[in-house]
Amino acid sequence: MTHSGTDSSASAPASASPSSIVSSGRRVLWGDVLDFTADPGFAPPKEAPGVRWRPDHVVLIEEGRIAAVQPHAKALPSGWQDVPMEDHRGQLIMPGFIDTHVHCPQLDVIASFGTELLDWLNTYTFPAERRYADPAVSQAGAERFLQALWAHGTTTAVVFPTVHKVSAHALFEQAHAQNMRLITGKVLMNRHAPEGLRDDVDQAERDCVDLIDLWHGKGRQAFAVTVRFAPTSTPEQLMMAGQLCQTYGGTYMQTHVAENRDEVRWVASLFPDARSYLDVYDRDGLIGARGVLAHGIWLDDRDRAVLRERGAQIAHSPSSNLFLGSGLFDWAQAQQEGVNVSLASDVGGGTSLSMLRNMADAYKIQALQGTRLTAWKALYTATLGAACHLGLDDEIGQVEPGRMADLAIWDWSVGPVATHRDGLAQASGDLHERAFVWMTLGDERNLAGTMIAGKTVYKK
Repeated sequence: MTHSGTDSSASAPASASPSSIVSSGRRVLWGDVLDFTADPGFAPPKEAPGVRWRPDHVVLIEEGRIAAVQPHAKALPSGWQDVPMEDHRGQLIMPGFIDTHVHCPQLDVIASFGTELLDWLNTYTFPAERRYADPAVSQAGAERFLQALWAHGTTTAVVFPTVHKVSAHALFEQAHAQNMRLITGKVLMNRHAPEGLRDDVDQAERDCVDLIDLWHGKGRQAFAVTVRFAPTSTPEQLMMAGQLCQTYGGTYMQTHVAENRDEVRWVASLFPDARSYLDVYDRDGLIGARGVLAHGIWLDDRDRAVLRERGAQIAHSPSSNLFLGSGLFDWAQAQQEGVNVSLASDVGGGTSLSMLRNMADAYKIQALQGTRLTAWKALYTATLGAACHLGLDDEIGQVEPGRMADLAIWDWSVGPVATHRDGLAQASGDLHERAFVWMTLGDERNLAGTMIAGKTVYKK
């Protein structure tokens, strides 16, 4: 662990912001800075590498980017002395969280009772998603969803909208207006779905190309070829999706894989010539370094080897896996076999947009399998780890000069029980104990503020 009292105030790169819509001017934040420089792995807390703890530091922000991070005791650079200092002493300043798998329209059905995956889709999800054909519903839903992310400390997300082109457009439009890094794309779904939620291969391709032309690479927006899951796309549509991935370099691919045992059996019956569920995607060129596959609970050794070889990632969705009874993801095994793993809320199968709550659920899932997930590993995975897997670590994931000022400011505790427990942890002098208590007992109530590109988008 790095307990840094040293200056890390190298000048930010001279390159322009990725969008003209940035927060102008300068800000100076004063507090305790926590971020990561490397993967702590599953090492014991005191042995974990890559933890960077910089208490009593200031973060200098200029034109939406971090300009410097330095000890408070050090004089500010020339020209900064007159910038008002925002006092966050006793609070954590961290990179904003990155949620690698979440469904915008499913805020409408979060906390729905009594189903597993396939019944969940038919009973709750699909009826909710049909409403997003209405542009007004899509606009209102996108606004509500993005504001909810920010109110939970999430500043970057990989998002499923609906099959409707307008639903993806609404997300892009509103994220771009705030200079938020967003990855999304219209859902591909041309079978095994109700009327009003099915597209066709040709029209779906045209819609995707239109969205790519309009939004991919515009500001901080990125397009993801979005296959709902194998059962809701014909082989012809999967082939088209793979061709989009190959044709439009730099786009992402997002889908679901091996979430639920009944789903796995259904895929095997629909694609009897495929070696496995993952192979359905891989043989059409859908699995690459920018692939984000949610869940991945019921994969075999060969599947994990393919993911490792391609550089794709599993978006582990602990809250959702528990709520829908899908199974227990073996994170330690995935790491041992070289598979990239990120963390996701998967709302609305997941029960909270809070990445802290999902980390606490991830700890429980690993504990049931004999692995102890440290706060360091969990927090790294939801910040720099996700940024690295998405190829965005030069932009987000650290409190580092040159990175975008996508930050969250946190209170260590809220309420008498958490405050008492935090006080004992702080007195022990063990930083990991304190971070673990915060991760386990904390949630969105601990969030003091969220900023994107240096601009406050949420304040308690």
